[in-house]
Amino acid sequence: MEGINSVLSGFLLPLLLIICGIWFGSKLKFFYIFHPIKLTGCLFETSDKGGISPFRSLTVALAGTLGVGNMAGVATAIVAGGAGALFWMWISAVCAMSVKYMEVKLAIQTREKTSDGWRGGAMYYIKTIFGGKIGNLMSVLFAVMCAVNSLVTGNIVQINSACAAIDVNPVYTGLIIGIIGMWIAAGGGKRISGATVMIIPLLSAIYIVICLAIIFNNIERIPAIFANIINEAFSLRSVSGGIGGFTMTRAMRFGVTRGIFSNEAGCGTSPTAHAQADCKSPHHQGCFGIFEVFADTILLCTMTGLVILLSKETALDGIPLTLYAFKTLAGAWAEKIIATSVVLFAFATVIGQASYGLTALDFLRGGFSVRVCYLMLIPICSLIGALINAGFMWQIADLIVSFMTIVNVLSLSVYNKSKSSL
Repeated sequence: MEGINSVLSGFLLPLLLIICGIWFGSKLKFFYIFHPIKLTGCLFETSDKGGISPFRSLTVALAGTLGVGNMAGVATAIVAGGAGALFWMWISAVCAMSVKYMEVKLAIQTREKTSDGWRGGAMYYIKTIFGGKIGNLMSVLFAVMCAVNSLVTGNIVQINSACAAIDVNPVYTGLIIGIIGMWIAAGGGKRISGATVMIIPLLSAIYIVICLAIIFNNIERIPAIFANIINEAFSLRSVSGGIGGFTMTRAMRFGVTRGIFSNEAGCGTSPTAHAQADCKSPHHQGCFGIFEVFADTILLCTMTGLVILLSKETALDGIPLTLYAFKTLAGAWAEKIIATSVVLFAFATVIGQASYGLTALDFLRGGFSVRVCYLMLIPICSLIGALINAGFMWQIADLIVSFMTIVNVLSLSVYNKSKSSL
Protein backbone atom coordinates (compact mmCIF):
# COMPACT_ATOMS: atom_id res chain seq x y z
CA MET A 1 0.00 0.00 0.00
CA GLU A 2 2.88 2.34 0.76
CA GLY A 3 4.21 1.82 -2.77
CA ILE A 4 0.84 2.71 -4.33
CA ASN A 5 0.50 5.79 -2.13
CA SER A 6 4.02 6.93 -3.03
CA VAL A 7 3.08 6.92 -6.72
CA LEU A 8 -0.39 8.44 -6.34
CA SER A 9 0.28 11.05 -3.67
CA GLY A 10 4.00 11.40 -4.37
CA PHE A 11 3.70 12.27 -8.06
CA LEU A 12 0.29 12.09 -9.75
CA LEU A 13 -1.71 14.00 -7.15
CA PRO A 14 0.62 17.01 -6.71
CA LEU A 15 1.07 17.28 -10.47
CA LEU A 16 -2.67 17.06 -11.11
CA LEU A 17 -3.63 19.61 -8.45
CA ILE A 18 -0.95 22.11 -9.37
CA ILE A 19 -1.72 22.03 -13.10
CA CYS A 20 -5.52 22.09 -12.67
CA GLY A 21 -5.32 24.67 -9.90
CA ILE A 22 -3.36 27.03 -12.12
CA TRP A 23 -5.63 26.30 -15.10
CA PHE A 24 -8.88 26.92 -13.19
CA GLY A 25 -7.33 29.91 -11.42
CA SER A 26 -6.36 31.52 -14.73
CA LYS A 27 -9.95 31.19 -15.93
CA LEU A 28 -11.06 32.89 -12.73
CA LYS A 29 -8.30 35.50 -13.26
CA PHE A 30 -7.19 34.63 -9.72
CA PHE A 31 -9.73 37.13 -8.36
CA TYR A 32 -9.44 35.61 -4.88
CA ILE A 33 -5.76 36.66 -4.78
CA PHE A 34 -5.78 39.95 -6.70
CA HIS A 35 -9.23 41.14 -5.58
CA PRO A 36 -9.72 39.89 -2.00
CA ILE A 37 -12.34 42.55 -1.33
CA LYS A 38 -14.47 41.05 -4.10
CA LEU A 39 -14.13 37.68 -2.40
CA THR A 40 -14.95 38.88 1.12
CA GLY A 41 -17.89 40.90 -0.19
CA CYS A 42 -19.53 37.70 -1.37
CA LEU A 43 -19.18 36.21 2.11
CA PHE A 44 -21.41 38.91 3.57
CA GLU A 45 -24.14 38.65 0.94
CA THR A 46 -26.72 36.15 2.15
CA SER A 47 -29.92 34.69 0.77
CA ASP A 48 -33.38 35.35 2.19
CA LYS A 49 -34.77 31.96 1.13
CA GLY A 50 -34.58 30.42 4.60
CA GLY A 51 -33.43 26.86 5.11
CA ILE A 52 -29.75 26.13 5.72
CA SER A 53 -27.72 29.34 5.39
CA PRO A 54 -24.44 29.55 3.44
CA PHE A 55 -22.57 30.08 6.73
CA ARG A 56 -24.14 26.98 8.29
CA SER A 57 -23.17 24.95 5.24
CA LEU A 58 -19.66 26.35 5.58
CA THR A 59 -19.47 25.18 9.21
CA VAL A 60 -20.54 21.68 8.16
CA ALA A 61 -17.81 21.71 5.50
CA LEU A 62 -15.28 23.01 8.03
CA ALA A 63 -16.43 20.36 10.50
CA GLY A 64 -15.46 17.78 7.92
CA THR A 65 -12.02 19.34 7.43
CA LEU A 66 -10.89 21.03 10.65
CA GLY A 67 -9.35 18.93 13.39
CA VAL A 68 -7.04 15.99 12.83
CA GLY A 69 -5.76 17.34 9.52
CA ASN A 70 -4.78 20.62 11.18
CA MET A 71 -3.11 18.96 14.17
CA ALA A 72 -2.06 15.36 13.55
CA GLY A 73 -1.84 15.86 9.79
CA VAL A 74 0.50 18.85 10.01
CA ALA A 75 2.66 17.10 12.60
CA THR A 76 2.91 13.98 10.44
CA ALA A 77 3.78 16.06 7.37
CA ILE A 78 6.59 17.88 9.18
CA VAL A 79 8.05 14.71 10.71
CA ALA A 80 7.91 12.84 7.40
CA GLY A 81 8.93 15.64 5.06
CA GLY A 82 10.69 18.23 7.19
CA ALA A 83 9.83 21.89 7.64
CA GLY A 84 9.58 22.24 3.84
CA ALA A 85 6.35 20.22 3.90
CA LEU A 86 4.61 23.30 5.32
CA PHE A 87 5.57 25.28 2.20
CA TRP A 88 4.02 22.66 -0.04
CA MET A 89 0.86 22.76 2.06
CA TRP A 90 0.64 26.45 1.20
CA ILE A 91 1.20 25.76 -2.49
CA SER A 92 -1.43 23.03 -2.49
CA ALA A 93 -3.87 25.39 -0.75
CA VAL A 94 -3.36 28.24 -3.25
CA CYS A 95 -3.82 25.84 -6.17
CA ALA A 96 -6.73 24.14 -4.42
CA MET A 97 -8.72 27.36 -3.95
CA SER A 98 -9.76 27.46 -7.59
CA VAL A 99 -10.47 23.72 -7.54
CA LYS A 100 -12.65 24.17 -4.45
CA TYR A 101 -14.49 27.06 -6.09
CA MET A 102 -15.20 24.91 -9.13
CA GLU A 103 -16.39 21.98 -7.00
CA VAL A 104 -18.78 24.09 -4.98
CA LYS A 105 -20.12 26.04 -7.95
CA LEU A 106 -20.88 22.84 -9.88
CA ALA A 107 -22.43 21.26 -6.78
CA ILE A 108 -24.88 24.16 -6.57
CA GLN A 109 -25.63 24.04 -10.30
CA THR A 110 -26.35 20.29 -10.40
CA ARG A 111 -28.02 19.72 -7.01
CA GLU A 112 -31.53 18.36 -6.61
CA LYS A 113 -34.42 19.54 -4.47
CA THR A 114 -35.86 17.02 -2.00
CA SER A 115 -38.48 17.13 0.73
CA ASP A 116 -35.67 17.67 3.28
CA GLY A 117 -33.90 20.40 1.32
CA TRP A 118 -31.14 20.45 -1.27
CA ARG A 119 -28.96 17.43 -2.07
CA GLY A 120 -25.86 17.60 -4.23
CA GLY A 121 -22.15 16.98 -4.46
CA ALA A 122 -19.43 15.57 -6.68
CA MET A 123 -21.33 12.42 -7.60
CA TYR A 124 -24.15 14.57 -8.99
CA TYR A 125 -21.98 16.73 -11.24
CA ILE A 126 -19.79 13.78 -12.29
CA LYS A 127 -22.93 12.09 -13.61
CA THR A 128 -23.95 15.28 -15.42
CA ILE A 129 -20.51 15.98 -16.89
CA PHE A 130 -19.99 12.56 -18.46
CA GLY A 131 -23.57 11.43 -18.96
CA GLY A 132 -24.66 8.01 -20.21
CA LYS A 133 -23.23 4.76 -18.88
CA ILE A 134 -19.79 6.23 -18.17
CA GLY A 135 -21.32 9.01 -16.09
CA ASN A 136 -23.49 6.55 -14.17
CA LEU A 137 -20.55 4.23 -13.49
CA MET A 138 -18.13 6.95 -12.39
CA SER A 139 -20.68 8.70 -10.20
CA VAL A 140 -21.67 5.44 -8.50
CA LEU A 141 -18.02 4.54 -7.87
CA PHE A 142 -17.40 8.00 -6.42
CA ALA A 143 -20.48 7.78 -4.19
CA VAL A 144 -19.32 4.41 -2.85
CA MET A 145 -15.84 5.82 -2.13
CA CYS A 146 -17.43 8.86 -0.48
CA ALA A 147 -19.48 6.68 1.85
CA VAL A 148 -16.44 4.53 2.72
CA ASN A 149 -14.26 7.60 3.17
CA SER A 150 -16.76 9.09 5.62
CA LEU A 151 -16.30 6.06 7.87
CA VAL A 152 -12.52 5.69 7.45
CA THR A 153 -10.97 9.15 7.04
CA GLY A 154 -13.95 10.91 8.59
CA ASN A 155 -14.42 8.58 11.55
CA ILE A 156 -11.79 5.93 12.31
CA VAL A 157 -8.78 8.23 11.76
CA GLN A 158 -10.45 11.06 13.70
CA ILE A 159 -11.32 8.92 16.71
CA ASN A 160 -7.84 7.39 16.76
CA SER A 161 -6.32 10.85 17.15
CA ALA A 162 -8.97 11.90 19.67
CA CYS A 163 -8.16 8.90 21.86
CA ALA A 164 -4.45 9.70 21.65
CA ALA A 165 -5.13 13.23 22.87
CA ILE A 166 -6.77 12.45 26.22
CA ASP A 167 -6.03 10.08 29.08
CA VAL A 168 -9.38 8.30 29.02
CA ASN A 169 -10.19 4.69 28.22
CA PRO A 170 -10.29 4.74 24.38
CA VAL A 171 -13.26 2.37 24.31
CA TYR A 172 -15.37 4.85 26.26
CA THR A 173 -14.19 7.77 24.11
CA GLY A 174 -14.95 5.97 20.86
CA LEU A 175 -18.36 4.74 21.94
CA ILE A 176 -19.51 8.06 23.41
CA ILE A 177 -18.50 10.06 20.34
CA GLY A 178 -19.89 7.39 18.01
CA ILE A 179 -23.28 7.11 19.73
CA ILE A 180 -23.82 10.87 20.00
CA GLY A 181 -22.60 11.28 16.43
CA MET A 182 -25.06 8.64 15.25
CA TRP A 183 -27.95 10.44 16.96
CA ILE A 184 -27.05 13.83 15.45
CA ALA A 185 -26.48 12.35 11.98
CA ALA A 186 -29.88 10.65 12.15
CA GLY A 187 -31.48 14.10 12.49
CA GLY A 188 -30.39 15.15 9.01
CA GLY A 189 -28.79 18.30 7.66
CA LYS A 190 -30.45 20.82 9.98
CA ARG A 191 -29.47 18.95 13.15
CA ILE A 192 -25.92 18.45 11.87
CA SER A 193 -25.49 22.10 10.86
CA GLY A 194 -27.04 23.19 14.16
CA ALA A 195 -24.31 21.30 16.01
CA THR A 196 -21.43 22.44 13.81
CA VAL A 197 -22.44 26.10 13.89
CA MET A 198 -22.07 25.98 17.69
CA ILE A 199 -18.84 23.96 17.80
CA ILE A 200 -16.65 25.12 14.91
CA PRO A 201 -16.51 28.94 15.34
CA LEU A 202 -15.84 28.71 19.10
CA LEU A 203 -13.18 26.00 18.83
CA SER A 204 -11.47 27.77 15.94
CA ALA A 205 -11.36 31.05 17.85
CA ILE A 206 -9.86 29.41 20.95
CA TYR A 207 -7.27 27.55 18.89
CA ILE A 208 -6.26 30.70 16.98
CA VAL A 209 -5.88 32.77 20.18
CA ILE A 210 -3.61 30.18 21.83
CA CYS A 211 -1.50 29.79 18.67
CA LEU A 212 -1.14 33.55 18.23
CA ALA A 213 -0.13 33.95 21.87
CA ILE A 214 2.65 31.37 21.41
CA ILE A 215 3.79 32.85 18.09
CA PHE A 216 3.94 36.44 19.39
CA ASN A 217 5.73 35.27 22.52
CA ASN A 218 8.44 33.82 20.27
CA ILE A 219 8.21 36.40 17.49
CA GLU A 220 11.99 36.85 17.26
CA ARG A 221 12.37 33.22 16.11
CA ILE A 222 9.67 33.34 13.43
CA PRO A 223 11.80 34.85 10.60
CA ALA A 224 14.40 32.08 10.98
CA ILE A 225 11.65 29.43 10.94
CA PHE A 226 10.15 30.82 7.72
CA ALA A 227 13.62 30.88 6.16
CA ASN A 228 14.10 27.25 7.17
CA ILE A 229 10.74 26.30 5.66
CA ILE A 230 11.70 27.84 2.31
CA ASN A 231 15.21 26.38 2.34
CA GLU A 232 14.01 22.86 3.10
CA ALA A 233 11.19 23.08 0.57
CA PHE A 234 13.72 23.52 -2.23
CA SER A 235 16.58 21.45 -0.82
CA LEU A 236 17.71 18.14 -2.23
CA ARG A 237 15.88 16.50 0.63
CA SER A 238 12.62 18.06 -0.46
CA VAL A 239 12.66 18.06 -4.25
CA SER A 240 14.59 15.87 -6.65
CA GLY A 241 14.95 15.99 -10.41
CA GLY A 242 12.37 14.41 -12.68
CA ILE A 243 9.86 15.06 -15.41
CA GLY A 244 9.71 18.83 -15.70
CA GLY A 245 10.90 19.12 -12.10
CA PHE A 246 7.65 17.61 -10.81
CA THR A 247 9.10 14.48 -9.23
CA MET A 248 8.27 15.07 -5.61
CA THR A 249 10.05 13.58 -2.63
CA ARG A 250 8.86 13.42 0.94
CA ALA A 251 8.41 17.12 1.69
CA MET A 252 6.24 17.73 -1.35
CA ARG A 253 4.39 14.44 -1.05
CA PHE A 254 3.41 14.86 2.58
CA GLY A 255 2.88 18.60 2.28
CA VAL A 256 0.42 18.23 -0.57
CA THR A 257 -1.36 15.09 0.68
CA ARG A 258 -1.73 16.41 4.23
CA GLY A 259 -2.94 19.69 2.75
CA ILE A 260 -5.61 17.78 0.84
CA PHE A 261 -6.45 15.73 3.92
CA SER A 262 -6.87 18.95 5.86
CA ASN A 263 -8.90 21.12 3.45
CA GLU A 264 -10.31 18.34 1.21
CA ALA A 265 -10.04 20.58 -1.86
CA GLY A 266 -10.18 18.42 -4.96
CA CYS A 267 -11.37 15.43 -2.98
CA GLY A 268 -15.02 16.17 -3.78
CA THR A 269 -16.49 15.70 -0.31
CA SER A 270 -17.15 19.17 1.09
CA PRO A 271 -19.23 20.29 -1.94
CA THR A 272 -21.83 17.93 -0.46
CA ALA A 273 -22.15 20.31 2.50
CA HIS A 274 -22.11 23.47 0.39
CA ALA A 275 -24.82 22.05 -1.88
CA GLN A 276 -27.28 22.20 1.04
CA ALA A 277 -27.07 26.00 1.27
CA ASP A 278 -29.86 28.34 0.26
CA CYS A 279 -27.28 30.62 -1.33
CA LYS A 280 -27.61 33.74 -3.45
CA SER A 281 -25.81 32.16 -6.42
CA PRO A 282 -23.35 29.37 -7.28
CA HIS A 283 -20.58 31.99 -7.42
CA HIS A 284 -21.31 33.24 -3.92
CA GLN A 285 -21.18 29.76 -2.42
CA GLY A 286 -18.01 29.10 -4.41
CA CYS A 287 -16.44 32.03 -2.56
CA PHE A 288 -17.33 30.32 0.71
CA GLY A 289 -15.45 27.30 -0.62
CA ILE A 290 -12.36 29.42 -1.24
CA PHE A 291 -12.61 30.81 2.29
CA GLU A 292 -12.86 27.26 3.62
CA VAL A 293 -9.45 26.41 2.13
CA PHE A 294 -7.94 29.66 3.42
CA ALA A 295 -9.22 29.19 6.96
CA ASP A 296 -8.26 25.54 7.12
CA THR A 297 -4.80 25.40 5.55
CA ILE A 298 -3.38 28.91 5.17
CA LEU A 299 -4.54 29.97 8.64
CA LEU A 300 -4.88 27.02 11.00
CA CYS A 301 -2.36 24.60 9.48
CA THR A 302 0.26 27.36 9.33
CA MET A 303 -0.27 28.20 12.98
CA THR A 304 0.01 24.56 14.00
CA GLY A 305 3.15 24.14 11.90
CA LEU A 306 4.81 27.21 13.44
CA VAL A 307 4.05 26.02 16.97
CA ILE A 308 5.50 22.57 16.20
CA LEU A 309 8.64 24.04 14.60
CA LEU A 310 9.09 26.40 17.56
CA SER A 311 9.15 23.38 19.89
CA LYS A 312 12.11 21.80 18.00
CA GLU A 313 10.78 18.33 18.87
CA THR A 314 11.52 15.54 16.39
CA ALA A 315 11.09 12.31 18.37
CA LEU A 316 7.27 12.36 18.45
CA ASP A 317 4.64 12.30 15.71
CA GLY A 318 0.95 13.06 15.17
CA ILE A 319 -1.20 14.32 18.02
CA PRO A 320 1.44 13.55 20.73
CA LEU A 321 3.86 15.90 18.93
CA THR A 322 1.25 18.66 18.65
CA LEU A 323 0.29 18.38 22.31
CA TYR A 324 3.95 18.33 23.38
CA ALA A 325 4.60 21.51 21.42
CA PHE A 326 1.73 23.38 23.08
CA LYS A 327 2.70 22.11 26.52
CA THR A 328 6.36 23.10 26.06
CA LEU A 329 5.62 26.57 24.74
CA ALA A 330 2.50 27.53 26.72
CA GLY A 331 2.21 25.17 29.68
CA ALA A 332 0.08 22.24 30.80
CA TRP A 333 -3.11 24.31 30.67
CA ALA A 334 -2.69 24.85 26.92
CA GLU A 335 -2.07 21.14 26.38
CA LYS A 336 -5.35 20.31 28.15
CA ILE A 337 -7.33 22.86 26.15
CA ILE A 338 -5.86 21.65 22.86
CA ALA A 339 -6.45 18.01 23.83
CA THR A 340 -10.10 18.82 24.51
CA SER A 341 -10.27 20.71 21.22
CA VAL A 342 -8.91 17.67 19.37
CA VAL A 343 -11.73 15.55 20.76
CA LEU A 344 -14.40 18.12 19.89
CA PHE A 345 -12.95 18.73 16.43
CA ALA A 346 -12.91 14.97 15.85
CA PHE A 347 -16.53 14.76 16.96
CA ALA A 348 -17.49 17.59 14.59
CA THR A 349 -15.69 15.82 11.75
CA VAL A 350 -17.52 12.56 12.47
CA ILE A 351 -20.93 14.20 12.12
CA GLY A 352 -19.87 16.36 9.18
CA GLN A 353 -18.52 13.37 7.28
CA ALA A 354 -21.60 11.34 8.22
CA SER A 355 -23.62 13.95 6.36
CA TYR A 356 -21.50 13.22 3.26
CA GLY A 357 -21.97 9.48 3.68
CA LEU A 358 -25.74 9.79 3.97
CA THR A 359 -25.89 12.01 0.89
CA ALA A 360 -23.87 9.42 -1.03
CA LEU A 361 -26.34 6.74 0.05
CA ASP A 362 -29.24 8.92 -1.08
CA PHE A 363 -27.57 9.24 -4.48
CA LEU A 364 -27.18 5.44 -4.61
CA ARG A 365 -30.89 5.18 -3.82
CA GLY A 366 -30.24 3.46 -0.53
CA GLY A 367 -33.49 2.86 1.32
CA PHE A 368 -34.39 3.24 4.98
CA SER A 369 -32.72 -0.03 5.98
CA VAL A 370 -29.46 1.01 4.27
CA ARG A 371 -29.47 4.33 6.11
CA VAL A 372 -30.06 2.56 9.43
CA CYS A 373 -27.16 0.19 8.75
CA TYR A 374 -24.92 3.14 7.90
CA LEU A 375 -25.90 4.99 11.07
CA MET A 376 -25.14 1.90 13.15
CA LEU A 377 -21.70 1.73 11.53
CA ILE A 378 -20.83 5.15 12.96
CA PRO A 379 -20.31 3.97 16.59
CA ILE A 380 -18.81 0.69 15.35
CA CYS A 381 -16.18 2.55 13.31
CA SER A 382 -15.57 4.91 16.22
CA LEU A 383 -14.80 1.90 18.38
CA ILE A 384 -12.48 0.51 15.71
CA GLY A 385 -10.72 3.88 15.53
CA ALA A 386 -10.18 3.79 19.27
CA LEU A 387 -8.38 0.43 19.10
CA ILE A 388 -6.69 0.11 15.68
CA ASN A 389 -3.13 1.02 14.65
CA ALA A 390 -3.01 4.61 13.42
CA GLY A 391 -0.26 4.18 10.83
CA PHE A 392 -2.20 1.57 8.86
CA MET A 393 -5.35 3.72 8.84
CA TRP A 394 -3.41 6.77 7.60
CA GLN A 395 -2.27 4.68 4.63
CA ILE A 396 -5.83 3.62 3.86
CA ALA A 397 -7.02 7.22 4.25
CA ASP A 398 -4.32 8.46 1.87
CA LEU A 399 -5.29 5.82 -0.70
CA ILE A 400 -9.02 6.61 -0.61
CA VAL A 401 -8.48 10.38 -0.71
CA SER A 402 -6.03 10.02 -3.60
CA PHE A 403 -8.46 7.99 -5.74
CA MET A 404 -11.36 10.32 -4.98
CA THR A 405 -9.27 13.37 -5.82
CA ILE A 406 -8.06 11.95 -9.13
CA VAL A 407 -11.60 11.03 -10.24
CA ASN A 408 -13.02 14.35 -9.11
CA VAL A 409 -10.34 16.64 -10.54
CA LEU A 410 -10.33 14.79 -13.87
CA SER A 411 -14.10 15.29 -14.02
CA LEU A 412 -13.70 19.02 -13.38
CA SER A 413 -11.06 19.14 -16.09
CA VAL A 414 -13.36 17.48 -18.62
CA TYR A 415 -16.04 20.03 -17.77
CA ASN A 416 -13.64 22.96 -18.15
CA LYS A 417 -12.33 21.68 -21.45
CA SER A 418 -15.80 22.11 -22.91
CA LYS A 419 -16.27 25.61 -21.46
CA SER A 420 -14.61 28.82 -22.52
CA SER A 421 -14.80 30.22 -19.00
CA LEU A 422 -16.09 29.42 -15.57
